[in-house]
Amino acid sequence: MSSDDVAIIGIGIHPFGRHEATGMEQGAHAARQALADAGIGWNDVQYAFGGSAAAGNADTMVSQLGLTGLPFINVANGCATGGSALISAYNAIRSGAADVVMAIGFDKHPRGAFDPNPADFGLGEWYGDTGLMLTTQFFGMKIQRYMHEYGITANTLAKVAVKAFRNGSLNDNAWRRQPMSEDQVVNATMLANPLTQYMFCSPGEGGVALVLASTEAAKRLGASNAVFLKAASLRSRRFGSFEVFSPWLSLDRAGSPSVDAARAAFAQAGIEPGEVDVAQIQDTESGAEIMHMAETGLCADGEQEELIQTGQTEIGGRLPINTDGGCLANGEPIGASGLRQVYETVLQLQGRAGARQVPDAPAVGFTHVYGAPGISACTVITR
Repeated sequence: MSSDDVAIIGIGIHPFGRHEATGMEQGAHAARQALADAGIGWNDVQYAFGGSAAAGNADTMVSQLGLTGLPFINVANGCATGGSALISAYNAIRSGAADVVMAIGFDKHPRGAFDPNPADFGLGEWYGDTGLMLTTQFFGMKIQRYMHEYGITANTLAKVAVKAFRNGSLNDNAWRRQPMSEDQVVNATMLANPLTQYMFCSPGEGGVALVLASTEAAKRLGASNAVFLKAASLRSRRFGSFEVFSPWLSLDRAGSPSVDAARAAFAQAGIEPGEVDVAQIQDTESGAEIMHMAETGLCADGEQEELIQTGQTEIGGRLPINTDGGCLANGEPIGASGLRQVYETVLQLQGRAGARQVPDAPAVGFTHVYGAPGISACTVITR
């Protein structure tokens, strides 16, 4: 490790799904777990960043964790809320503002699809009247174009979902823990051609917390099993990218924010995409996982067909992806989703993932989250 590394010394999670507990209570549960995992108390945390889209202001959690007077900043950035909290914690340590920081995200969404208000995204009511505020429409259009351009088959879409539910069945904290066959996925209700019901994730509930520390603090606290956050980056959309809630499509085409965020993270870490041993990638639906594999540089456009068909993205494959079941099996509580990816990656690098452990002692992990209206956050983590 180097003196400017940021260590992850504690992780905690509240199971995803549907629960009686409030979103805030689920977040506090995750925070207590993370503190216990780090072997420290809430009094040792010097700074906190947290967020939720539908379950309250994270800073009010201090009434449950303890009134210590620490700075606690609320973060809101769509599906990148958790990633943004993590980047804020990372920067607080790198800047010297604190040497023990918590990043936390949680949510408790109502049942049914997300129901965003066009005005919140600078759009007129007409955009909602046409049905385009339903993100299923965007994802269906985007993967249709991608499949046409790069030869991705519908069977490959199904295999992504089957992998997710298989991995989720091995994860005690996942919401959807029942394996499904390709026939079940393919023959399910069509929601947005070519995506069926079981190719989409669902809004849900859950909480995740991480304790970060400087290398000096990690040594002082005896964190012998720490892993290291080598890079954390976030980017917004460029002119010409095709993003959710875009009311028009430019004739010019540009890469997505995922392209820029991943490039920045790998450059900052000094690590190439080919060195990644395990990855967690935003899979709002099956097509998103496929497209994001290439957008983040983990493969070339079109290579996903062979990689997925030959099992290379499975737990025992060359590039295991979404080993905990991803959003498809866990659901998507917006505030917690990006941090769940990091939680899983830490378990994998520490060899604590149990039945879903990637073999051969993975040493480099990568996470990627994407959300409206075109925000992406990526991390590179090593042991």
